[in-house]
Amino acid sequence: MPAEERRRGGRLTAALRGRLGAWGKLPEVLLFPSSCELCHSFLERPGERVVCRSCLEKLRPSGEAFCPVCGRFFEGAGEPHLCLDCLDHRPPFARHRSCARYSGALKDMILLFKYHGFEVLGLDLGDFLCRSLAAEDDLWLGLDAVIPVPLHRKKLKSRGFNQAEVLAARIGRARKVELLGRRLVKVRNTPAQTTLEGRERDQNVRGAYRVRRAGDLKGKTVLLVDDVFTTGSTIRECSRMLKQAGVAEVRAVTLARA
Repeated sequence: MPAEERRRGGRLTAALRGRLGAWGKLPEVLLFPSSCELCHSFLERPGERVVCRSCLEKLRPSGEAFCPVCGRFFEGAGEPHLCLDCLDHRPPFARHRSCARYSGALKDMILLFKYHGFEVLGLDLGDFLCRSLAAEDDLWLGLDAVIPVPLHRKKLKSRGFNQAEVLAARIGRARKVELLGRRLVKVRNTPAQTTLEGRERDQNVRGAYRVRRAGDLKGKTVLLVDDVFTTGSTIRECSRMLKQAGVAEVRAVTLARA
């Protein structure tokens, strides 16, 4: 091979190594899309996977006032205050907080994460949750364990992962709290909550969950984790079962509130 061709080949190899270095690691190039699933820009910054950094930076925690018990958002800024529902009837969980409303970039990323097989997005979304709610001391102080809302085994087999468990694992590592991923189980394969309304959702999940090895949970304060809070039926039912099992206090967090 002529010297000039060898030099060009060397320059090309160096350029390719530089591009792969910008991507991070070669396996990421092979396993994940090369362009952002939201804005379609080229993923070239280190650590970018599925969604670019610019789109991730669009995630913002809500600045709205909220109910300190159920986490309902109120229009506009202001101090936290109880909503009418919580004044009338307290839920079985002590408090629930969502990062933001289920809309915009956050909604798009949750849909990619949950329904399009991009499990790796759970790492970024879990980090977003931890950052957004970092100052909420009443969620974190005295916490003994983190528990994800479970999927039925058939749904888990179909999806390949439990999105709530991915988030819970990230939270547990960040807050240095034990993850208990198999203590709460779903024993009945219910229709999707998104297909139902109001009271139908409550009836749909009634009795659908069970607690395993309840003795280890007695007297503990646990954090229940899910992706989206809509009517709260799932969180309420899971909390009810955990309280029946002897859990002292259930707190809950979700990425978004619909």
